[in-house]
Amino acid sequence: MDEQGNWHLTDMLHAEQGRGDPFAAAVRATRMPMVITDPGQPDNPIVFVNEAFQTLTGYSREECIGRNCRFLQGPGSDPVSVAKVRHAVDNGEDVAVDLLNYKKDGTPFWNALYLSPVRGGNGNVQFFFASQLDVSERVAAHQSMMDQKELVDHEVRVRTADLEASLEAQSMLLHEVDHRVKNNLSVIGSLLRMQIREANDPGVRAALRATMERVDAMAAIHRRLYQAEDVRYFELSSFVLNLIQDALSSSAFKNATLHSDVSFTRLPSGQATSVGLLINEVLLHLFNSYTPVESVHLSCSSNAQRIRISIANRLSSKTPQNEISPISTKLISRLSAQLNAKVLWDHSLDGMTATIEIPVSRD
Repeated sequence: MDEQGNWHLTDMLHAEQGRGDPFAAAVRATRMPMVITDPGQPDNPIVFVNEAFQTLTGYSREECIGRNCRFLQGPGSDPVSVAKVRHAVDNGEDVAVDLLNYKKDGTPFWNALYLSPVRGGNGNVQFFFASQLDVSERVAAHQSMMDQKELVDHEVRVRTADLEASLEAQSMLLHEVDHRVKNNLSVIGSLLRMQIREANDPGVRAALRATMERVDAMAAIHRRLYQAEDVRYFELSSFVLNLIQDALSSSAFKNATLHSDVSFTRLPSGQATSVGLLINEVLLHLFNSYTPVESVHLSCSSNAQRIRISIANRLSSKTPQNEISPISTKLISRLSAQLNAKVLWDHSLDGMTATIEIPVSRD
């Protein structure tokens, strides 16, 4: 049947109309609640309801015929959704919308409404055909999901706020520790410098100066740690390079040149002080006031197993270098044992090479 034929009997639609029309019979028999309204009458009243609609709403056919569908609306119906239906009727358009409707006994239900105009041969809207589907369970499930999502979002916001507060407290504590340690190291350094100026014995001055350089190395390590973006790690290669550059900037080695081949190397911050002091102790022997250094060669590399640092001085004259001091020997030995590291020395008349191998920590 074409559209006009489908609605051949609609001129006589009343309470029991269309019994001989297969299309009308199908509408009556379907389990889908359905109504037909007539926009040609005032207020677009219902002219047909099937049995499924009566079962869904609790209203009888007699209570529905002649009334506008708005009688299903109630205090919880969304005005915006209702306005969409009204706009579709006024403009002869299809519309699909979920509406909160109410049964005869006042029970609310979510109605998945689909409204479509039926046009005659002249193109004018003769009827509106509307199907309903109770989707209360679906809407309730969706609302439950949204409630759970809101609950989770709330918990995430609360947890995030707690973490941010904790991080802020840790940051304040970190800055306080940084400030106090820095001040203490500064005071120690100042005391050592005062002692150096007051000491008359060259040996005492040399010992105090070496101690002061160790304190300065610890201060440099501390400063780098607390300035790093990630305080869990200590960037070693640039630290060693800066230590050597500082040594060469002194008057005794200002004419020496530096050749470096370093790659990004880092280690856990817990090892930073021990490694830094070990390297500083090696440098104290490679650069002392009795060593005529012409150039320095530095290489720093790492792999999954170990960190390798090689520092070599090249002398301007064939002069045997002094033996490493007892205290330096003891410090290097203890620090190496603590780190499970190795320090290898290669002596020659051209200079000395110290190679430090440090196993990579899994911390």
